[in-house]
Amino acid sequence: MIDLSTKYLGLTLTNPIIVGSSGLTDSPEKIQKLEENGAAAVVLKSIFEEEITHEYEKIVAEEASKRYKDEFLDYLDYRIKSENIDKYIKLIAGAKKVAGIPVIASVNCASKHEWTNFAKAFEDAGADALEVNLFILPSNLTKSPEEIEKTYFEIVSKLKEKIKIPIALKISYYFTSLAQTIQKLSSSGVSGLVLFNRFYSPDIDIEKMTITSSNVFSQPDELSISLRWIAIMSNRVSCDLAASTGIHDGGAIIKQLLAGANAVQVVSSIYNKGPEKIQNMLKDLKKWMISNNYTSIDQFRGKLSQDKSVNPAIYERVQFMKYFSDRDKGSSLEVSS
Repeated sequence: MIDLSTKYLGLTLTNPIIVGSSGLTDSPEKIQKLEENGAAAVVLKSIFEEEITHEYEKIVAEEASKRYKDEFLDYLDYRIKSENIDKYIKLIAGAKKVAGIPVIASVNCASKHEWTNFAKAFEDAGADALEVNLFILPSNLTKSPEEIEKTYFEIVSKLKEKIKIPIALKISYYFTSLAQTIQKLSSSGVSGLVLFNRFYSPDIDIEKMTITSSNVFSQPDELSISLRWIAIMSNRVSCDLAASTGIHDGGAIIKQLLAGANAVQVVSSIYNKGPEKIQNMLKDLKKWMISNNYTSIDQFRGKLSQDKSVNPAIYERVQFMKYFSDRDKGSSLEVSS
């Protein structure tokens, strides 16, 4: 018997595949379909911090000329936040009603503002865990790295005061000392870290002279960044690790598990191939385990992490080694760039 089960955030998953926060997880019907095709857990489509706070500011600016009284603005503030929170609570409750798999709520944020006050409502609605997709672009020239990083720990501290369900942080790789920051965050009280969140990528349309978006979906070659850091940090953190971005087939899942991941988050490949893609990934994983005489994931998880590798330095190499074929001599030349 092949056992694909894994532990993540204190939750027992039937397999390592989690469908990440996206439009794939924005309704109970879609989540039910994902479960039917083998998803072990889902991260709900994020509610954005701006939906809770900034929308109010926008309406106040638009209505400023009407000079509403403060009492009305207080009511407006409450109504907007309440409506957005209620919608998200209904999504959590609806997902829990139809799905037998863990449902992880998600907040996309960049600050520790009052959105944290609503985390308890997500817990009460039935969320099995909360994923905080936190990213502060280090483009503010007035803030030091220490100030930016401090925000991460303050958010975790505030959430730990309000909720008891497991907390996962989905972070970026934009840190002055990434390894040290990951290690510190793992000891902050979170149950898991997701490496890494994927960014909106701007592009320029040179014909229309406008700024556009690019690379909406990840590509398989984007696997390498998270693979490197999962491998480096495996067995060096105090929480679970989940890998994200560039996971498009069963082979990519196997690589992340060998590096030391507890689970993986998949989105782009399901958008491209449909929920049935999950079944194909699981078949590839089972086939590989059988061919290598493994009956459980724990038997090979982290086998190629840095601390267990016979060549640990390979994960820290940053320069390319280029190989050029010499057609005339039939030999190769190694060049370090």
